[in-house]
Amino acid sequence: MSNSPDDRSVASKATEVATFILGIALLIVVVDGLPLDVFSTESKSFFFAVGAVGIWRYSWWLIQAVRSVWYNRRIFPRLRAQADAAGEQALPPELYVLCTSFRIEPEVSFQVYEALVREVADYGVPTTIFASISDRTDVDVITHVMDDNGWPENIELRYMFQKGDGKRSAMAEVLRAISRRMPAPGALLVSMDGDIRLEPGTLSRSLSFFSVQEDLGALTTNNSAIVTGGDATKEWYDIRYAQRHLVMSSMSVSRRLLVLTGRYSAFRADLATQPDFIDLVENDHVDHWRFGTFKFLSGDDKSTWYWLLKNGWRMLYIPDVHVSGFEELPDRKRFFHSTTDLMRRWYGNMLRTSNRAIALGPRPMGLFTWWSLVDQRLSMWTTLIGPTVAVLVTLFIRPSFIFAYALWILFTRGLVTLILAWQHGRFSLLWIPLIYYNQVWGALLKTYVSFRFNRQAWSRQGISAGEPGDPEAVKRQRRMGHVLHGFAYGLLLFVLVISTGVLQPPDRTSLSLLTGGGHRESPARMDERWLSLALADAPEGGSVQLPAGEFRLDADRLVGNGGADRPRARHVLGAEDDTTRLIVTPELASHLSDSSGRPVAEASTCPAPAGCTLEMEHHSMTFTDLTIQVDTARSGDAVASVKLQSKEKAQDV
Repeated sequence: MSNSPDDRSVASKATEVATFILGIALLIVVVDGLPLDVFSTESKSFFFAVGAVGIWRYSWWLIQAVRSVWYNRRIFPRLRAQADAAGEQALPPELYVLCTSFRIEPEVSFQVYEALVREVADYGVPTTIFASISDRTDVDVITHVMDDNGWPENIELRYMFQKGDGKRSAMAEVLRAISRRMPAPGALLVSMDGDIRLEPGTLSRSLSFFSVQEDLGALTTNNSAIVTGGDATKEWYDIRYAQRHLVMSSMSVSRRLLVLTGRYSAFRADLATQPDFIDLVENDHVDHWRFGTFKFLSGDDKSTWYWLLKNGWRMLYIPDVHVSGFEELPDRKRFFHSTTDLMRRWYGNMLRTSNRAIALGPRPMGLFTWWSLVDQRLSMWTTLIGPTVAVLVTLFIRPSFIFAYALWILFTRGLVTLILAWQHGRFSLLWIPLIYYNQVWGALLKTYVSFRFNRQAWSRQGISAGEPGDPEAVKRQRRMGHVLHGFAYGLLLFVLVISTGVLQPPDRTSLSLLTGGGHRESPARMDERWLSLALADAPEGGSVQLPAGEFRLDADRLVGNGGADRPRARHVLGAEDDTTRLIVTPELASHLSDSSGRPVAEASTCPAPAGCTLEMEHHSMTFTDLTIQVDTARSGDAVASVKLQSKEKAQDV
């Protein structure tokens, strides 16, 4: 039975209704603007780049989703039954709680310690709570809580004031204090943040797993959010927790995790008090060829995770135990700015640790966990392929393809959110745009941070670290980061430009201009290009109305580079006063017949209703109310002439 809270923050019904109305309106606009030929062979580059990469990415995500279901429906119920059957034998001889807080509001601190004290008192195990605090106000709050609960006999309280240089040093001081007490064999340590509220049953329902799994080094639990902020902020946190639940469940099939969340995690005390464990928490650093050696500011949960991973200890996610975090953006009024700051810090922690974890190889963690770490590095680039290709195709091939991409986003993200909602237990329409925002903007931030991961900042404590003390050295590092980042994305862009066919070989006129062997294209040739594009952009079976004047058309402009017929229009109408003249090449004229069905030799009028008819390999076109004249001075492309087979020739074959 889950201990999920009843007061987790969700969007209001009014917001959900407004989002539904906007979503329906957007869907109507997208469907209405969708090009009729979006599934034609001319669209293959768009669908290959977006669809093929999407299939790869979503196949991997589907594997994670299936593993998550398997864990929650098959594996974990057996583990839960074993842990519950242990009863009092699952109780550790001692429990230590490390709770770190920095300038938390007194109202929040009171709720956190009220829940913690009650939970520890109900658990009944001799417990020492180390309150790592930064202000005397916290002492008053905790004393008030203890007074209200009658100072439970099984609780010993210790205060440790932080230096103010980050969470890592505060944790290390507490861990050394615990090691000096020489914890009894089987003792456990709970590490939690000062803005996390334990729900009833958290300790008994999570710590019991250590007694039935001897190789279990640490575990973490499900999270819920109590958010101060708008509806978008509430759902932003909730969708992140839904995604976290899916990935954590999937990874637990392999008895490994990708992070030990600092909000609430439990460890075997004899592991957490190892000198090298404590040293890694306090002094974790990286040696980089460009940044030199610099210490990690935040991300202690990645350091503890890496130590356990390297030493071969198992980890577990407990999905039916929730802890509630009091969440608030650094700046409530600036959603984009605040979420960007948070994601940049989270992704920096991931990138600073994943390389060395990947370097361990599959042996200490298993192939699936190892590839999941590799995939984290790949996904930040593959996620950018879809939007980049959509922009390229929209700008250089067909503007209406942006509607096809929008439909793809609505379909795929809608499906993803439904699966997440099924496992998470609730659904919000805001998840669809928010998950796309997290994916695309998050990928951009990951690529940005990957070239600058020495730049660290912690918004709550207002501290930063990682860059040199010399301002000139800082400038050099930042400039090099810009150059390398630009080169990497430029290389990706170049590959996509080539693969999508945005940069096609120049035609004869363009090549002549580039080599200086010709003159500027004449207005007549510009009209010819305009007409061929107008015919291609017309709806299937539609018509194109030409004004009075002279227009030119030849075979090679009617055939795409892939060799397929480009025109979609079926009727071309001239001006009502018969002042429209169409000049065609002899190759094109050989496939034209006048109103009487005779081939057009030199000139012909095309009166209504019969008009003149152009027969192509896949399309036919009727010209009405205009005059056709054959330009014997020009010769079209022989290849195009072969592609524009007449109906009579096709029948003869």
